[in-house]
Amino acid sequence: MRIIRNYILKECVVPFIMCLGVLTFVFLLGYLPQLANKVINKGVSLSAVTMALLYNIPVLLGFTLPIAALATIILTFGRLSSDNEIIAIRASGISLKRLLAPLIFIGAVMSLFLWILNDRVIPNAYNAQRILLQETGSKNPAALLEAGTFIDDFEGYILFIYRVDRNKLYNVRIYQPQPDNKPTRTIIAQEGEFAPVPGQKQIKLKLINGTSDEPDYNNPNNFYKLNFKTSFMTLDLSKSNDHADKKPKAMTLKELSQNISDIKKHAIDPTPLITEYHRKTSWSFSPLIFILLGFPVAVITHRREKTANLLLAIMFAAPYYLLSVGCQALAVQGLAKPEFVMWLPNLVGGVIVLILNYKLCAS
Repeated sequence: MRIIRNYILKECVVPFIMCLGVLTFVFLLGYLPQLANKVINKGVSLSAVTMALLYNIPVLLGFTLPIAALATIILTFGRLSSDNEIIAIRASGISLKRLLAPLIFIGAVMSLFLWILNDRVIPNAYNAQRILLQETGSKNPAALLEAGTFIDDFEGYILFIYRVDRNKLYNVRIYQPQPDNKPTRTIIAQEGEFAPVPGQKQIKLKLINGTSDEPDYNNPNNFYKLNFKTSFMTLDLSKSNDHADKKPKAMTLKELSQNISDIKKHAIDPTPLITEYHRKTSWSFSPLIFILLGFPVAVITHRREKTANLLLAIMFAAPYYLLSVGCQALAVQGLAKPEFVMWLPNLVGGVIVLILNYKLCAS
């Protein structure tokens, strides 16, 4: 069994390195249009964009490493199956259950590595990108407006924007914490437009179709809810800190937990932070799920064509990430509990893995 185990592991090394390299390169190419948008529309320097591209490599590994693991297992065991080596192994008295043991071990090790990557390496890479953006933002504050993150770089305000398209904002939340433990003022708008003030560290913001909490001057602890069609405000960066605060993707799991507790003190919904916490955690188990999924798929399909198997791996990985992204959107919008919904892709994948491996090993 040791000889077979070492033989299989040796067969996996080269395909894994090749798949990881190819997938990471392809994902980098897909990231180029976003970087071009930062150069053209937000005034980010080309050197900063180049550094951001390099910092994005460890970020992409969070996606490409599990997919590369799935592709490697399908490629390796697809070849072994098509060459009848799986039949020879079973004929020698070794059941397929025993082949699962080293795969489970490899999947566990890769999941642990991805856990560290998600908790330590990727947040540091995001933070490095954020520092670059902050340096650019001192010249162009509009570069600081990011979708899906709490933005507290502007004096007196905390922003959360669900989508940014050029100078258009969609589903905008603006929080204005009040002193002396008074309720936080909240402004919600369906849409918005922004424009940087030339020569100043300011942004002119136009909000469209929304509501605003206005203080009751007879009772400062209360607010009136006012509806508006258009509203204008100025965001000031001149008195902000020299260094940008960390965003959810740039936080470790410990930092996310701390920020969830801190933001609750201002009566602000921490759902995006909770969602990011469970996204990081749940995605760490994707290599184990993908490896155990690739094994029965490779043996059953009985193919050795590299291109076909690589496409097969992407076809099986895509639903996992699409479901995860959909669940993340539901959680951030407050339509589902992130503690449950962010684990749904792992639950579905785990059930499929158990069924396929049970049927294969029982046959």
